[in-house]
Amino acid sequence: MSWIKTIPFEEATGKLKSIYQKIKGPNNYLDNILTVHSLRPHTLTGHMSLYKNVLHHSANTFDNWFLELLGSYVSYLNRCDYCYRHHFEGMKRFLEDDIKAEKIRVCIESDDFSSLLSSKEQALAQYAKTLTLKPTELDKSFIDHLRSLEVSDGEILEVNQVVAYFNYANRTVMGLGVNTDNEILGLSPKNKESEDAWGHQ
Repeated sequence: MSWIKTIPFEEATGKLKSIYQKIKGPNNYLDNILTVHSLRPHTLTGHMSLYKNVLHHSANTFDNWFLELLGSYVSYLNRCDYCYRHHFEGMKRFLEDDIKAEKIRVCIESDDFSSLLSSKEQALAQYAKTLTLKPTELDKSFIDHLRSLEVSDGEILEVNQVVAYFNYANRTVMGLGVNTDNEILGLSPKNKESEDAWGHQ
């Protein structure tokens, strides 16, 4: 599960129990990336708020499958198997097209989206890659290039936050040895209208 002690749902009390009640899935299921916060419940609150608003909010412009694709790509670049497996499955659920999903897997793992994504989507994937692996190489020219492809500043911010979140999540699980043992892959909050609706389905 992880390299540090975690508190399972059935042993949780107080604030932790109330947070678990908000985020649990079927049969009180909790992802290991969430229970790893159990010794510091306030960081679990912060993680869930960021995750929900960055990836599953009704004000986002991009489709969920594309945001999950970017998250899967960032996780693959970081060699974070946990997040890659989870969010690739999440992307498949939103995409509802297993054939296209498999083509996306090939693109991610070959680091070449030219056969599948639009010029705009490819440029955003390149931005995600550079921000993840070589952030000091970013300058305003990257933003100007995105704007030239009719990516709005709001969309740039949206993608920036998704990429930043996944780098945070990747380092959380890799730094604490979180694994996918006994996990249900790809669950996520479905209610986009409420920022506090954290339940996983």
